[in-house]
Amino acid sequence: MGTRRDLQGIGIASSTPFTDDAQLVADEARHVEELGFTTLWRSGVLPMVEVAVRATDHIPLATGIIPVSTVASADVATAYHALEQEHPGRFVVGLGGARDQHPLRTLGAYLDALDEAGVPAGRRVLAALGPKMVDLARERASGTYPYLVTPSYVADARARLGQDHLLAALVMTAPTTDREVVRRVAGEPLAFLTGQGGYRRNLLRLGFSESDIDEVSDRLLDGIVAWGDDDAIAARVAEYHAAGADQVVLRILDVEGDGDLHASRERLASALLR
Repeated sequence: MGTRRDLQGIGIASSTPFTDDAQLVADEARHVEELGFTTLWRSGVLPMVEVAVRATDHIPLATGIIPVSTVASADVATAYHALEQEHPGRFVVGLGGARDQHPLRTLGAYLDALDEAGVPAGRRVLAALGPKMVDLARERASGTYPYLVTPSYVADARARLGQDHLLAALVMTAPTTDREVVRRVAGEPLAFLTGQGGYRRNLLRLGFSESDIDEVSDRLLDGIVAWGDDDAIAARVAEYHAAGADQVVLRILDVEGDGDLHASRERLASALLR
């Protein structure tokens, strides 16, 4: 599939996913492209995705994710076709966030609407974790975009997806050798994401305990965060690739606490893209 061919190597998640500052979005997109990362993943704020695509020359822009419970499929189709006409092959539609009693049914209906609107399955990616959602991604999208997963999860998901579908693994990345700093900067997003729902269930399926999750244990940090010096992070990224990830997407954590990840992007580009 074209999307799998395009989304290889090492991508990066935006450090300002929810901003509406178009200049900030454009500057970040150009910087990521200049550094050589293969994909920029932004949130599902469609106007800012359009800004990022138009500010760059060749890098694919993928959404991680468009929440189907709050963003109309018609809006996604409009943005997709506009960008496909102006910048063919640059926009990958990442979908998820079906937060109701019947997420598979909700997402399936949304995909039906995208089918009717001419957004092809080969340009769609699902934020799938559980086995039924991975099956849906195999049947109706180009592949999956899981988060908070281990290399062993990637190996199992690859076996379920088969070799013809994309698997882009989003990985928290902390460029520091101080474990307590890693625990602090990972703890806040983990508390938000694992309070309930799919992320927590998936971590429990992977063998982590309730206390591992609630206390952000060493075992959890070592399982789902790439951290340490440059060599340690490079080795961890290589583990995800070896397990079957086509692309490893770095979500860089703010270990310096200043909100500026410019230097961290440059450091990781130098270490991982050489």
